[in-house]
Amino acid sequence: MNSPSSRRFFLGAATAAAAQRVMGANERINLVVIGIGGRGRDHIANYARLNDQCNISGVCDVNQAARERAQAQVIKAGGAKPNEYDNMKKVFADKSVDAVSMATPNHWHALGMIWACQAGKDVYVEKPACYNIHEGQRMIETARKTSRMVQVGSQSRSISYKIKAIEQLKAGVIGELYLAKAFCYKRRKSIGHKPDLDAPPAGIDWDQFLGPAPYRKFNELRFAYNWHWFWDTGNGDIGNQGVHEMDIARWGMGLAWPKSVVSTGGKFVYTDDQETPNTQFSTLDYGNNKQIQFEVRGLPSGPEWPLRKNGTNTVGNIFYGSEGILAIDSEGFRVYKGEELTPSLEVKPEPNADTQPHMANFLKAIKSRNYKDLNAEIEIGVISAGLCHLSNISYRTGKKLDFDASKLKFVGAPDADKLLSRENRKPYVA
Repeated sequence: MNSPSSRRFFLGAATAAAAQRVMGANERINLVVIGIGGRGRDHIANYARLNDQCNISGVCDVNQAARERAQAQVIKAGGAKPNEYDNMKKVFADKSVDAVSMATPNHWHALGMIWACQAGKDVYVEKPACYNIHEGQRMIETARKTSRMVQVGSQSRSISYKIKAIEQLKAGVIGELYLAKAFCYKRRKSIGHKPDLDAPPAGIDWDQFLGPAPYRKFNELRFAYNWHWFWDTGNGDIGNQGVHEMDIARWGMGLAWPKSVVSTGGKFVYTDDQETPNTQFSTLDYGNNKQIQFEVRGLPSGPEWPLRKNGTNTVGNIFYGSEGILAIDSEGFRVYKGEELTPSLEVKPEPNADTQPHMANFLKAIKSRNYKDLNAEIEIGVISAGLCHLSNISYRTGKKLDFDASKLKFVGAPDADKLLSRENRKPYVA
């Protein structure tokens, strides 16, 4: 996607000024949800609770059954029957649509967002912001050139107790920070094996699902949720659940791009069709005695003290400072001080702390027309996703890599540089 020719496609198209409609303070935003899998249904549920601010005017998916289910969900939540779109370009061409909320697979995030911005739509795009590092830069450039509001689905940035935790870190509650550890111990069972089919099931536009990814025959395991575990369309669990914790680690440490990365692991125990690792450990070094470490475990794992186990999963962050540690997870955050790590502060989550405040923040910014009002605007999301991509590139090349943030390239590693980008499959180009 970042070849000289594809770069011209991005920058040339993005220079076209998008029409900007000034909205009244009490005017409802017409919004279309694109991608109606499990996460897309969550989008519908959350926007339906914000119906004084927005109207779910349409739903879009490559799967006819998913579109029908989504229409029924909107109606059940008290909305009017939304328009049905089988192609996102039809959404972007509809002048009645103000904004889109994208819950597509990762490999569609950049292209869908860029097309939407060029058509004058504001965009909520799920995490990870981008499928690779260089397309993330094109997303930032396009958002700036078109003056669109682009919020990334890193909803932790809008959750009150997590905001308070970061404020505590920045106020020095545990002294000088030197290390953040991010954990994704999320149970993932074997996906098994499935054969390729000559044609997809009725009602599924498989070519459109693949979009910018290389063409392959339909395989059930590459569709629905399991696309996460194939390199063509996903980024493994570090880029799925893990990007949330990577974002919190970077946020708390006040860091951007690292100086080096090393990531090891593997797909252990299972023999199946999954390509991405189910066990992965990454260290991102920033120099000046500061690091972020990240760990993925899809196999059975116990909790990592002082994080709390949530069912079969342990997901969260631990920050280490000169005077103690601070842990953040779904049960709130806790501070432990001194040599004995004495509990000194605990803050519980507010009721129903999830995605709704983040979407409300997006809708508010649409009216203010100031991207700095967004809690997770596109550049924030691109860098956090980038840390996951750097880790995956180190894992896939089997190398410790030095990174030049000024050039967004590795130092002396042309094989690794090739994984920073890829060519989109035509005609799925911007």
